[in-house]
Amino acid sequence: MTMLSSSTQNKDGALMANLIAGLAVAGLLLPEAVAYSSIAHMPPQMGVIALFAGLIAYGLAGKSRFAIVSATSSSAAVMAAATLGMAPDNAALRLSLSLGLVLVTGVFFILAGLARLGDMTTFIAKPVLRGFAFGLAVVIIVKQIASMVGVHPEHEDILRFIYGLGSHWSDWNWTGLLIGVVSWLLLSLLSRIPYMPASLVVIALGIALSHQVNLGHYGVPLVGNLGLNLGWPHLPALTRDQWGRLLELGFAMVMILYAESYGSIRGFAVKYGDPFTPNRDLIALGLANMLSGLFQGMPVGAGYSGTSANEAAGATSRLAGLMAAAGLALMVLTILPAIALTPHPVLAAIVIHVLGHTLNPVVFRPYFHWRRDRIIIFAAIFSVLMLGVLEGLLAAIGISLMLTLRRFSESNLQILGRLGKGHDFVSMAAHPQAQAVPGILILRPNEPIFFANADRILLQAMHLSEVAGSRAHTVIVSLEESFDLDSTSLEALQDFNKSLMDKGQRLILARLKDSTMQVLQRITPALPSESLCGLSVDDAVRLATLPQERK
Repeated sequence: MTMLSSSTQNKDGALMANLIAGLAVAGLLLPEAVAYSSIAHMPPQMGVIALFAGLIAYGLAGKSRFAIVSATSSSAAVMAAATLGMAPDNAALRLSLSLGLVLVTGVFFILAGLARLGDMTTFIAKPVLRGFAFGLAVVIIVKQIASMVGVHPEHEDILRFIYGLGSHWSDWNWTGLLIGVVSWLLLSLLSRIPYMPASLVVIALGIALSHQVNLGHYGVPLVGNLGLNLGWPHLPALTRDQWGRLLELGFAMVMILYAESYGSIRGFAVKYGDPFTPNRDLIALGLANMLSGLFQGMPVGAGYSGTSANEAAGATSRLAGLMAAAGLALMVLTILPAIALTPHPVLAAIVIHVLGHTLNPVVFRPYFHWRRDRIIIFAAIFSVLMLGVLEGLLAAIGISLMLTLRRFSESNLQILGRLGKGHDFVSMAAHPQAQAVPGILILRPNEPIFFANADRILLQAMHLSEVAGSRAHTVIVSLEESFDLDSTSLEALQDFNKSLMDKGQRLILARLKDSTMQVLQRITPALPSESLCGLSVDDAVRLATLPQERK
């Protein structure tokens, strides 16, 4: 009876904790959702719809107990840059393109999850992501300052934008700037109070100011009617060429959204020892974006600010996200009409406050120990500042992929030796005490073999086998790093095996993965089955010495 009572109390306690966390997060997210809509140059209701879609879809299909999926500042900026480039003077077409981009993003997420590409963000180096986030924050903050003062220079690159903003200082709306600065100061002070929905409080003060003062007389714009009307889900009417362009842009959107989400979800999973299921999260994010796009919302991801706020508020499960959706529904029914009176400078201050932590240079400290990482960070920052948000994102992704390919293509071989009298084989260069096995040359690539490095690695192996000459009757290549082999790698292995056979040497491939073993078995007799070993290097050595022992 006592155990049952304790269990009930625990459940009630968890329910109450998630309820409190959900309500606290809802108070934080609603103002941010409206603010991010302004970054995207979209109606404010799009951010609110996206918030509902993200909270509900991820709450039902996701895995992380802390992740809060909503519109993010980076995805809003990318969407604005993409749609403005395709339809700069047609607001209706821009809306259709935005919805199409959200749907394409959702489809890409689901396909990536089904294809089990959950680790795809490992191809984007962290210095690149940090640099891109820093540059993007600078761009967004500068443009929010322009929104405060009511001056909007017609320049894409940020340097000319800043020059245009400064050269028109006589046109600045000083009332709007004052409201924005005071709002930012209040946000900075109130956010230090635990469980305080600082953004909601500042918006309430802004609404009160609008009631007392005719801000329109001072040239300060208000948010206006949100008009949260949900119609039947439908696809936007776009041409084939427009859908094709959105497919290209969708790749960039997926990469930036998942990079943000991956960092947030994985970080808290590691912190609390929770299971991490990236492929399931990909599908959950895809469903959230599909739902958002069908109901005319913005792209969504698991942003760090909402996720960390959910954890800090005491959430214990995904129920907190669903509670946040319920709290959001309550606020929409009660206070949403009042948000129409929010001054735009207040929204700008909220965005600047949220992005403030991104501009902390301390995050770059771990990457400044290596000259190459310093170069990568600055390249990512300047690609955003000089090329613009979208082109900068694509350039940052390109930098990451080039670095990955370069790293793999420069892979080298290690010569292995036996450590003592045990079964361990280690690099002889790193462990001088390791001893070579007589008559056997043991090699291990330090990176996976694939089309860009296969010829280079196996030419090195050929050279080492020629140097060994008659002293090595067998060459063992450990492929523990290679999870799969493409056709170029298979052909290179066939050629390497034939060359060894011509010299009277034997090839054994050790530490083969099951999938690689199956592929190699299908290309027999170029690679005979006795040359394939899925076991350890020690077992491959025994296999290589067996014929010698029989003699």
